Amino acid sequence: QVQLVESGGGLVQPGGSLTLSCAVSGGIFSINAMGWYRRAPGKQRELVATITSGGSTNYADSLKDRFTISRDNAKNTLYLQMNSLNDEDTAVYYCKADWTGRVSSNRFTSWGQGTQVTVSS
Repeated sequence: QVQLVESGGGLVQPGGSLTLSCAVSGGIFSINAMGWYRRAPGKQRELVATITSGGSTNYADSLKDRFTISRDNAKNTLYLQMNSLNDEDTAVYYCKADWTGRVSSNRFTSWGQGTQVTVSS
C-alpha cells in the first residue's frame, strides 16, 4: 500500500539542471530517513544523498557541490536538485524512504520505481 512515486526525470543537455521529486503515500505514521540512489549503465547502484527527518544531510563526496537534497514533511515529498549535469550523471535515480507503520510500530524501507535521467547533447 505504501508507494513512492518519482517524477522529474528526462533529457537534459550538459551543464543543465533538473529537479527530481518523490511523493510518498500510504499507511505511514512517520517517515524517518529518506535518500536518493542511482544506477548508471553497467554499474552498481550508488548513494547520491540522504536526509533525516530533522534535515541533516549526507552526500556522496563527488556530488556535494552540485546536488542538493531536501524534503517537505507536510507533503511527504523528497526532492533532489541537480545542477551542472554531465554525461556521468546519466542513470536511473531511485528514491528510498525509511518509515514507521500507522497500525503497528514496525519499521520498513520502501523504494520507488526509478526515474531516468539522461544527459546528452
